[in-house]
Amino acid sequence: MPAPRQDTRGIVNAADLLSRVRFRRHEPAPRLRPYLEHYWLIDWDLPQPYATHVVPHPSVNIVFQRYARQEPFAEVAGVGLDLFSQEITAVGRVCGVQFRPGGFRPFAPQAPVAEWTGRRLALPAVFPDPAHAPALAGALDAVLAPDDDHARVAALDALLLGLGPHGRGPEPDPQADLAMTLVDRIRRDRSIRRVGDFARDQELPVRSLQRLFAAYVGVGPKWIILRYRIHEALERAEDERAVDWAGLAADLGYADQAHLVRDFTATIGVPPTVHAAH
Repeated sequence: MPAPRQDTRGIVNAADLLSRVRFRRHEPAPRLRPYLEHYWLIDWDLPQPYATHVVPHPSVNIVFQRYARQEPFAEVAGVGLDLFSQEITAVGRVCGVQFRPGGFRPFAPQAPVAEWTGRRLALPAVFPDPAHAPALAGALDAVLAPDDDHARVAALDALLLGLGPHGRGPEPDPQADLAMTLVDRIRRDRSIRRVGDFARDQELPVRSLQRLFAAYVGVGPKWIILRYRIHEALERAEDERAVDWAGLAADLGYADQAHLVRDFTATIGVPPTVHAAH
């Protein structure tokens, strides 16, 4: 498995955020790597409130959170359909597990991943099996209390391994493997622009592809194609001094620049040229 990503795709005003917080990514235990993108850890100590904004990936996350003047809590965050915003202030900490798109279902096989899309639920609501109780017990303190990254990673490993039978993580699931492979192809190959063409290339009926994605990813293939386009457009807007928006629209498979501007504005809240100017 590749090392954790180093890009900041999806984070709005990434440079500004990273100048204010300590942000790290870590690999999970080898047994878990086929299912996870990485662990992500954030700590901050801010004199003034700061609002963070993220265009979510098509991933489920388990997130342990500690904010000023709140009790710590942990939740499962399904695939986010809209821009995610969170105000942080004073001293706080977040420790997250980002699953690969398609990688969460083996840990919670009782329901299709679409069941969690757009929702944030307490861990016991998603893992109600009494057999999971030992893994969940004490996880909140074990993950959030240590200042040492290695201790936090070890606690996350223990939790996820404990959610599978025999303390070894989830059972193999060929459908999950297929879903993860297909989403990864969409992420890496910008020539994939139409669901029908993609399904035909994979020798799958469109309806079968859509059912697989609903069950294992939580959103459809068309949504994922569009979301990865916005991630790239956002990264280009923040990293480049002068973006050829018409050329980028063509590279991303849009019919014209106006369609890119429409999707970007609907997702981020401002047109790309306005965002790039800030």
